[in-house]
Amino acid sequence: MPFEITDDFLDNLSELIAKDHSKEITALFEDVHFADIAEVLDELDFDEAIYIIKLLDSEKTSEILTELEDDIREKILDNLSAKEIADEIGEMDSDDAADIIGELSIERQRRVINELEDDELAADIKELLSYDDNTAGALMAKELVKVYETWTVAGCMRRIRGQAKEVTRVHSIYVVDKDDKLVGRLSLKDLIIAKSDQKIADISKDSVDSVNVNEDDEEIAKIMAKYDLEAIPVVDDNNVLVGRITIDDIVDVIRDEADKDYQMAAGFSQDVEANDTIWELTKARLPWLILALFGGFVSVSVLGSFDEAMEKYPELFFFTPLIAAMAGNVGVQSSAIIVQGLANDSLRGSLFRRLLKEILQGLLNGFVLAALLMSAGMLFLGFPLDLGITVAASLVSVIVIASIIGTFIPIILAKRGVDPALATGPFITTSNDILGILIYFSIAKLVLGF
Repeated sequence: MPFEITDDFLDNLSELIAKDHSKEITALFEDVHFADIAEVLDELDFDEAIYIIKLLDSEKTSEILTELEDDIREKILDNLSAKEIADEIGEMDSDDAADIIGELSIERQRRVINELEDDELAADIKELLSYDDNTAGALMAKELVKVYETWTVAGCMRRIRGQAKEVTRVHSIYVVDKDDKLVGRLSLKDLIIAKSDQKIADISKDSVDSVNVNEDDEEIAKIMAKYDLEAIPVVDDNNVLVGRITIDDIVDVIRDEADKDYQMAAGFSQDVEANDTIWELTKARLPWLILALFGGFVSVSVLGSFDEAMEKYPELFFFTPLIAAMAGNVGVQSSAIIVQGLANDSLRGSLFRRLLKEILQGLLNGFVLAALLMSAGMLFLGFPLDLGITVAASLVSVIVIASIIGTFIPIILAKRGVDPALATGPFITTSNDILGILIYFSIAKLVLGF
């Protein structure tokens, strides 16, 4: 049953903290999962959160720190000494420890690493911090189980017991040669059922998926999702095994990327959260709002250039918001499908066939919507035939062109190394709004002859 954080629970906990009832608090959290405790700390006052972090043992609080919101964890780390932080990360896997230390200033990183009692962990953290962000090297953990291809099954069983103690979960056993180069993998099942005198090389599988230490984390996510992997080994340029990446880290990558794309599509220029300051939220929103304002100014300028048409056919004005809105909506729909295909690597076929498909579906949608609009305008609003034809032809044209633009822009952005999610935000909406108005009045000028 999920742990429920109620107001009564928080009030009781605050009262226990105020009275310094440490034993009762420790007992209260004894059987509570660290992720649930992290949620509790997010709800408490900062001083109360610090109290609990310093009260509970490092084995539990080390896990809690990895689950906390970034801003809460940053404040907690600022209030812990280098020795206290070292005690916490000493209980973590190397990848989590490197992530935590990476949030500190360079000087504090050095002091915390110097306080670590485990020299091997300190060396692993230094190595992980040396890799560029968003690469396999920065994402991987050093803890893994590896065996040499020349070992016998009996010798292997003895040696991997010590390695397995340092690994939270053993997904696969990696097989290396005498130079530590990855040559295969070994399942626990195959190891258990094999004869004790068999060589590892005889029972291991030669085919093993791996990624280079400099591989982008989004590409790793695609590989692990495609092949349904729980873990994947990481190798350097010489194919030497240097670490492994597990599915829990990839889930974090996918979630972070989805959050970033969603915010970009909504018109945020940087990653923000609801709890961020007003200034941070304003900085994230303002650039796109300025773009929208500029786009609106351009739209007004376009409308102003057709003032003669507005005077002669004032009915045209009533359909202007509709045409602009349809252009923006269709463009966003088309770009969203392409961005999704680019994200999950499912976009197939030539660009010409993709373009033809968008034109055909744009025509189909356009004719259906135009027929409905023209019929409603002429039957219920009494518009003349030439005005109905103008609006209908404009709607079809706008939908087709917006579909094409919505298809091309994310593909072009992706080819130029720009996040294609940009194409689902205000950028494409604003540009299609302007284009829709221009097309509408150009067709009106052609049909109505003003």
